[in-house]
Amino acid sequence: MPISDSAPGPEGPSDDPFDVVLDEDFVRAAPVKEGPVPGLLRPGAPPPPPKRVWPRNAALAAAAAVLTVIAFQLVGPKDDGKQSAATVTAGATAATASAAPSGSAAARLSGRPPAPLAELFPATVKTASGAVYTRVASKDLGTCPEPTSVGPDLAAMIAESKGCLGHQVALYKDARNNQFNLAVFTMKDQVDTVKLVTRLGLNYDSYQVGAQAPPPGSGLPTLAADSGLVQAFSGVGRAVVAGLGQWSDGRVADYGDLMKLVEPLLKDVTDRARAYEIRG
Repeated sequence: MPISDSAPGPEGPSDDPFDVVLDEDFVRAAPVKEGPVPGLLRPGAPPPPPKRVWPRNAALAAAAAVLTVIAFQLVGPKDDGKQSAATVTAGATAATASAAPSGSAAARLSGRPPAPLAELFPATVKTASGAVYTRVASKDLGTCPEPTSVGPDLAAMIAESKGCLGHQVALYKDARNNQFNLAVFTMKDQVDTVKLVTRLGLNYDSYQVGAQAPPPGSGLPTLAADSGLVQAFSGVGRAVVAGLGQWSDGRVADYGDLMKLVEPLLKDVTDRARAYEIRG
């Protein structure tokens, strides 16, 4: 049974200084503190100490190098979805979209608000394989980006863009209580979508999208800072979609299997964003 997004929990505030509580304790993310060279590990240097949400040790970075996946698509109202699409894997040369929406279509898109929260994140997601994901909580964060839910590199990318209209997040679980975080950033200009998705995906050792802690009463644990994590990105129209996955016990293993669980949920949210973008 899905946990109500608005139901208050029995637990009090956490003593953890990295827990930032916004709106019913759902959104909790640690600020990211980068070293002198943000997003990079110097050769031969020891990895920085673990941090909640963005573990940066060498083993995780190496695994993410293989498992970070990105894709993007430019669309316009009433587009058939075939106008321009590209898929990029970490370590490859970023693809360049071969076509873009007409000026009038782009203008209509730029003036539309983000997709409704319930439209992006339904209560349950059922995949073709029979897997079922249950929404634990979702939230429209109001500002884009919400400062405590993104890393400094992503915040800088958005600041350099033509603007961001919305930052929406959701937490899902599967039958085994594995945790899956989804975040959708709605940009004003879909050209910025391509830029953000490409840069996020290729910088595979930089975890810039925060995993949200489960709300009190959800029955899910807040995983340790050094828990294993995989991430994938997609973009469609103005929407940048990030999907993060963590095992229920936080184990640092079996990343390929974990990514296989993230991908169908990421695809579902991306398809929902696309449906909204092309509706006109």
